[in-house]
Amino acid sequence: MSRALESLPYVDEHAVTIEAGREVAWLALRRMVETAGPGRFARFLGCLDTAASGPRPLAEWSTVPGFHVVMVDRPRELALAGRHRYSDYALVFRLDELAPKRCRLRAETRALFPGTMGAVYRALLMGPGLHVLATRRMLRTVRRDAERAAARAAAPPAPARGRMPRRRRSASR
Repeated sequence: MSRALESLPYVDEHAVTIEAGREVAWLALRRMVETAGPGRFARFLGCLDTAASGPRPLAEWSTVPGFHVVMVDRPRELALAGRHRYSDYALVFRLDELAPKRCRLRAETRALFPGTMGAVYRALLMGPGLHVLATRRMLRTVRRDAERAAARAAAPPAPARGRMPRRRRSASR
């Protein structure tokens, strides 16, 4: 993790175990981040990064609404950072290999909430548990998508479906 991210105060960390290899989970994580949604909320908060831009797949300084990519270490770590009127923040995803087809995805949040408005924003975000709900939802989405992809890859090919082509009748009839 970069020094800039380490300087932000630690908020929390959540984790989920995924029954899929780390590379499969990485692709699901990347897809979730790249398709996180429109920038309306990011614009409402006054985020510096309000639209998706930059290289795909994600690389340093790619942006998604609310975040820019600070570091990519495929398939181990993806660090995002952002800033808006009420907070400077970072979200660091780490994938730990537990077995060849099993991994753990961790999401670490770091944030600074300066001033009175920052304190109010923190209370609104953390008090009712909105941050925890959002983080856990992201983790569940990645787990679901990775496990589905792993199951599709492991499944035997399905037999051809549909009708058999009809035989042409000879013209001699």
